[in-house]
Amino acid sequence: MISKKHTATFILLSSSIIATTPAHAGNSSDIAKAGDILSFAIPAIAYGSTYHMDDKEGRQQFYQSFAANLAVTHALKSTIDKERPDNSDNDSFPSGHTSMAFQGASFIHKRYGLEYSIPAYVGATFVGYSRVQADKHDVADVLAGAALGVASSMYLTKSYNDQLVITTNLEPDYYGLSVHYQF
Repeated sequence: MISKKHTATFILLSSSIIATTPAHAGNSSDIAKAGDILSFAIPAIAYGSTYHMDDKEGRQQFYQSFAANLAVTHALKSTIDKERPDNSDNDSFPSGHTSMAFQGASFIHKRYGLEYSIPAYVGATFVGYSRVQADKHDVADVLAGAALGVASSMYLTKSYNDQLVITTNLEPDYYGLSVHYQF
């Protein structure tokens, strides 16, 4: 039997993949299509992982890092006014697709560990590559988007296993208190 949290995760992931197929998909390459889908799927998987782990605190941290990343990315896009390589508009800097993908990958990394985030980082790197390949961004746009995505999660997310440990030592000749941060 499938649990409610697994059903919610499945619905979230499958609907995000369906919703991310762009209207212009008939005119774009397979690489661009795959990059478009991954740019939404990676943060959706990161979000879904908070349900899989029954991690309410992580979910709140995801909301904060996702919203901060989105706000800064769009503020920079509207402020910087850099023309795209294909001359389609002036929203080139930074890459929003790349920032979303790297936000999701770095959330998984920071919250649950590097070993779980490696596939997401590979996918996020592919997203950046796909944006350059589609002539929507140059390398500087993609690197800036990646940096924003990573920074938003690294600064606004705590490790799932972070713990402040306080221990006492009560010996006949010594009384002590030990405090350390375990992560």
